[in-house]
Amino acid sequence: MRRRKSKQEKRVASLVLTLIGCCCSIVIVTSKASNPEQPLSSLYRPDYTSQLTAPARPLPPPARWLDGKLCALFKRVDLVPLDEMTEDIFRSAELGGQLLIFTRDAHGRATQVELEHVVLKRRQIEPESGNQLRVKPLRPVPELMKEARAAQPPPEKGEFREADLVELTKLDPTIRLEIRYATTNNFLGTVFYSEARAFMQRPAAEAVVRANRNLKALGYGLLVHDAYRPWYVTKVFWDATPDDKKVFVANPAKGSRHNRGCAVDLTLYDLKTKRPVEMVSTYDETTARAYPDYPGGTSLQRWHRKLLRDMMEAEGFTVYEAEWWHFDYKDWQKYRIGNVTFEQIGAR
Repeated sequence: MRRRKSKQEKRVASLVLTLIGCCCSIVIVTSKASNPEQPLSSLYRPDYTSQLTAPARPLPPPARWLDGKLCALFKRVDLVPLDEMTEDIFRSAELGGQLLIFTRDAHGRATQVELEHVVLKRRQIEPESGNQLRVKPLRPVPELMKEARAAQPPPEKGEFREADLVELTKLDPTIRLEIRYATTNNFLGTVFYSEARAFMQRPAAEAVVRANRNLKALGYGLLVHDAYRPWYVTKVFWDATPDDKKVFVANPAKGSRHNRGCAVDLTLYDLKTKRPVEMVSTYDETTARAYPDYPGGTSLQRWHRKLLRDMMEAEGFTVYEAEWWHFDYKDWQKYRIGNVTFEQIGAR
């Protein structure tokens, strides 16, 4: 039976602490883009010859805004100023002199706040490690890999286009790669691809190249984490993942759009620094932050995410509803599930 909360607990449960001024941001829109919500894709032409114009990057808040005052926000309406007693203790005159006492971990990060003997724990919305999902395989991956290589993809009825997988970096060498499944830096901690390469069906690959060319005018390029994925790898993912985590992997009985060579996982990188840009979440993260419409993060992170999405959608891709980095090409249904290895593609 669930214990009923007192009025004091209900009030405290609605408390959100926010630093006024530190969450401010500005978005400047160029004079040619009259509507700040106008999709970036509407500002580009496919011949790349016109002057590209897009909303400017969000600017950092002015320094004078950083000297804000800590307040408690009740029910998203009432702001109650807090007076700093010590680094971890704040007093509220409007709450009758009550104290808010913060507890921190060894790294100085607040883990909870206490108000009149009511303790509110910090909400954990991101992975503790700051990285993607980690899963302990149900069985040894080499054993599962051997079984998957001997299996066959599900039969499919209908007419399909002939596969024409091409390598992204051969079409455009400025597309950078960070193929996670060619390393142990993935959710199963196992190497699945013998080579760090990215293939897609030719129309989809050419669309990615166009998006990359359009991004160059803004100082960005595309960084690819995964593209075509042989079906046997999808089967290993499924067989290795516990039932309560299978929602995060594709069912090999249906195949995935990665198997068809029409899906790509990617982000942006800065052309000057060659480093990945800041996004709202990490790649392959399984929290709410991964959703393409998640409202959190900084204004710059959200701007990066929108820029990537608008540029990809302008070339015929659709973002996956639960992953800002996953894009499916419009013609994915027209290709069969593929199971050829990277080596076999190269031999062809």
